[in-house]
Amino acid sequence: MKQITAILVFILGSLVALPAFSADNPAAAQKPTQEEVQIALDKIKADKKFLTSSEMQLTDAEAKAFWPLYDEYQAGLQQLNQRIQTLLTEYAGYYRNQTMNDEKANKLLADMMAIEKDELALKQTIVPKLQRAIPGVKVARYMQIENKMRALVKFQLADKIPLVR
Repeated sequence: MKQITAILVFILGSLVALPAFSADNPAAAQKPTQEEVQIALDKIKADKKFLTSSEMQLTDAEAKAFWPLYDEYQAGLQQLNQRIQTLLTEYAGYYRNQTMNDEKANKLLADMMAIEKDELALKQTIVPKLQRAIPGVKVARYMQIENKMRALVKFQLADKIPLVR
């Protein structure tokens, strides 16, 4: 788990937060190419799936029922992640240009809360499906894995993203 965590935190932190907020160092602000981003995302997805597989200890029958639901949940998370990236990009622009005002801040807050609400709705949709597919203990384990990974990434982003000014 620690190795995957380090990979997730490093890649997401460097791809999303650090370049976006670097106002003083143009070289550091250079965005990765689309190909570099895609390679990193593919690596994260593979590592995450490997970690999940090794931690879940599914029987063959459970795996047959679980993996399509895993893919469904990951697709939903990907949509949320894209919204988060858009939100961070918007905030970074305001931060770099020092153009934040109350109206923009309130919009960013509303967008952030909508993303969090939709993340909860996604969990509320997937958990009953998982409960019908695999034992409750394994559902809880899977949601713990997901929550830990998202919490670590969110912590890393929070650590790197400057406060509103």
